[in-house]
Amino acid sequence: MSDIIQLLPDSVANQIAAGEVVQRPASAVKELIENAIDAGAGKIQLIIKDAGKSLLQVIDDGCGMSVTDARMCFERHATSKIRKASDLFAIRTMGFRGEAMASIAAIAQVELKTRRHEDELGTQICIEGSEVVKQEPASCPSGTSISVKNLFYNIPARRNFLKGNAVELRHVIDEFQRVALAHPEIFFTFHSDGNEVFHLPKASLKQRIVHLFGSAYNQKLVPVEEETSIISVKGYVGKPEFARKTRGEQFFFVNKRFIKDPYLNHAVLTAFEELLPDDSYPLYVLFIDIDPAKIDINVHPTKTEIKYQDEKAIYAIMRSSVKRALGQYNITPTLDFDQETGFSQMISHKAPEDIVPPQISFNPDFNPFQSEPKTQRDSSSYTRNFSEGRPEVSKNWGSLYEIVQNPAAEQQEIAIQPEASINPLKKTGESQIFQLHNRFIISQIRSGFMLIDQQAAHERVLYERFLLQLDNHKGASQQSLFPQTITLSPVDFELVKELLPDIQSLGFQIREFGKNTVVVEGVPADIGSNVSEVEMLEHLIEGFKNNFTLLKLNRRDNLARTLARNTAIKAGTKLSQEEMNNLIDELFACQMPNSSISGKPVIITYSLDDLLQKFEK
Repeated sequence: MSDIIQLLPDSVANQIAAGEVVQRPASAVKELIENAIDAGAGKIQLIIKDAGKSLLQVIDDGCGMSVTDARMCFERHATSKIRKASDLFAIRTMGFRGEAMASIAAIAQVELKTRRHEDELGTQICIEGSEVVKQEPASCPSGTSISVKNLFYNIPARRNFLKGNAVELRHVIDEFQRVALAHPEIFFTFHSDGNEVFHLPKASLKQRIVHLFGSAYNQKLVPVEEETSIISVKGYVGKPEFARKTRGEQFFFVNKRFIKDPYLNHAVLTAFEELLPDDSYPLYVLFIDIDPAKIDINVHPTKTEIKYQDEKAIYAIMRSSVKRALGQYNITPTLDFDQETGFSQMISHKAPEDIVPPQISFNPDFNPFQSEPKTQRDSSSYTRNFSEGRPEVSKNWGSLYEIVQNPAAEQQEIAIQPEASINPLKKTGESQIFQLHNRFIISQIRSGFMLIDQQAAHERVLYERFLLQLDNHKGASQQSLFPQTITLSPVDFELVKELLPDIQSLGFQIREFGKNTVVVEGVPADIGSNVSEVEMLEHLIEGFKNNFTLLKLNRRDNLARTLARNTAIKAGTKLSQEEMNNLIDELFACQMPNSSISGKPVIITYSLDDLLQKFEK
């Protein structure tokens, strides 16, 4: 039998490696920008078309490459970052594996133009599918320009798995933001299909955060800074009142490398204990500087996972640093007596010598354990001394308590008291409807009674109504008297553009209004006016992203579910009889009245036999 084990060709090996290194256009953006940073660039330009599927270009003014280096950088495991195995424990650069350029060249058409500052001519290399089709001297600026065209052109199955342009563009923006946050000392620009998405000049970290996410973030940030013998922590956390319901604004950097670490994320969330509800996530941009010998970043090809020698100590330092910052900048509520001006205003109109201290009279013979006063004289004397100077009040003071001695008033008071828990309303036909604790609706039926969760019932009604509107594209809209202008983050702005046709089908009237800005001119008519247009749109975006991450719902179902959950009446809302009757009628007109949109029951039925069994125990 002949030998069957063979060495794979380099082109095939590179395509296999590309499956881990380059998963989508955003992965290629990350690798190319990190190479530009390692080259010492002070200015980096990112240009993409069709969300990076057709063109992805990175231009930098770094050190450039020689002719030999330009050709060698496309070889697998060729790198300038390390020389021996021990260098893995002293890595300060972004890249070191030597796989990115070879992987990208294996699955795309790549054009490289590079020139060192001391050279007069540069080098141009064109590669398709790991094969060099052109290499020649070229006149070009100092630095490096890499163009990646037709990503996955020779792997059609992989290209078919890519999402739409809007989704892929959001991933590219995410990667760009992470790199730009880590290096505020570098000038970044980002153009997509001819439009400038970001223009980020050199700045401080706080200014870079504001440039990336919007001017509103200037008031949301609390600085964090801590120096220890193990690590140093610097950065910013968001104030608790600006926390969001979805993740996406949490950034950890270890030695300026973005990482994903649930363990450290838990440390930060623990520092916000009792300041945030369980389903909210604060903003944080935190940088950890640590000795490279104490970590291992060679865990995954994407280099977003790190192992530490002393995880527990880093956890404790991170938690205490954030907690100390929140306390130092008075994030927790405090009572400042210097701001209480009531007493100073009362005495400011009189000179100190004109202020007369109050006189207090008391009955020294008063016995609290004696059922009746000793004499009528003592009681009247006590009353007279206490109310001296205000005869009009003391004359009729007893009338304040006459309601206790009035039987009619007692009956009225007793009749009013049950409204705190159960509100009996007038009958409808033979049935009686009650509201229990402003949360449940009790409806009498022939065999017993039904208990309905009013919030879950309204969510079901709105959910099916919104689905019907999305199918028919006939959502009723209520025009806003004063249109609201909303500035979104670039990622959220792209998401709104993607969802705009469906959002308009629900009844929203929204149009683009400049860079990352929209104008809300109308909202669905079925929604109450207790929520502003800005909050409504923000909740819709955040809920959509959260459902997409956790439940993997399709777009229309996700929108209907999110809008129904955010606009339904909440537990604790008092309803009139007409409102309860309408809600019950609309609930039983639904296709699935017994199940909420989260899968929990909406209606629980109790029969008379069930009640009798409870009393017979």
